[in-house]
Amino acid sequence: MIDCEGGRLHVKVPLTMDNARGLLAAGRSALQAGEQVFDFSEVTEADSSAIAVMLGWLRSAEVTRSKIKFAHIPTGVRSLAELYGVTELLPLA
Repeated sequence: MIDCEGGRLHVKVPLTMDNARGLLAAGRSALQAGEQVFDFSEVTEADSSAIAVMLGWLRSAEVTRSKIKFAHIPTGVRSLAELYGVTELLPLA
């Protein structure tokens, strides 16, 4: 689901309701202290559950003393974040 390469966490599956729980758990497991970037450049499909997963990773990052950023967020997810008024909560790389 998520491949780790030098502080970059590449999401390899769709960010959809079907994968949300698994992605949340995989992202939490991958977090380490320091700065990491979740890279969505290989995500081909995403829905509103992506916002919930990303916010969950941010909460988990506080516990693990990680600083995370998001790169290549799908356009639809970015639009949803703007609609929900949470864009400023999602740190972009």
